[in-house]
Amino acid sequence: MIELLSTDLLWWHWIAFGIFLVTIEIFIGTFMMLGLGVAALLVGATDMLFKTSIEVELTLWIVLSLASLYLWFKYLKNPNVETSGQSNYALETLGVVTKEIPHNGRGEVKFDTPVLGNTTWFATSKETINEGKRIQIVTVKGQLIEVKNA
Repeated sequence: MIELLSTDLLWWHWIAFGIFLVTIEIFIGTFMMLGLGVAALLVGATDMLFKTSIEVELTLWIVLSLASLYLWFKYLKNPNVETSGQSNYALETLGVVTKEIPHNGRGEVKFDTPVLGNTTWFATSKETINEGKRIQIVTVKGQLIEVKNA
């Protein structure tokens, strides 16, 4: 099999493979295939310039691919994203009261950024919060969000 690949695999095959992987990345948007595609493009360029063997090409592609994946997980992936629930929100998310929230009652708030996919929520509070006041999330309880003064 290696003999077949070493005679039939040319530098432009690596370039085409790299372009294919980068094109796949456009549709999935994870940036992982981007590193693999760039690695294949670099292997194609190296093979074009230095006429390397298939073993060197595969080794170089594996090393560059692993390096790109390491860099992605170590430096580029956002570590501050919450993975709980259905969306990425933090307890520091601020909003404004649109309907007054009475003590242990229900009111309505509008958040600056979406919380669980929506910016407007019914909210409760352990204190009375007047309309127009800035609030912050305390906890999410099913369909209600408990808030406090920011």
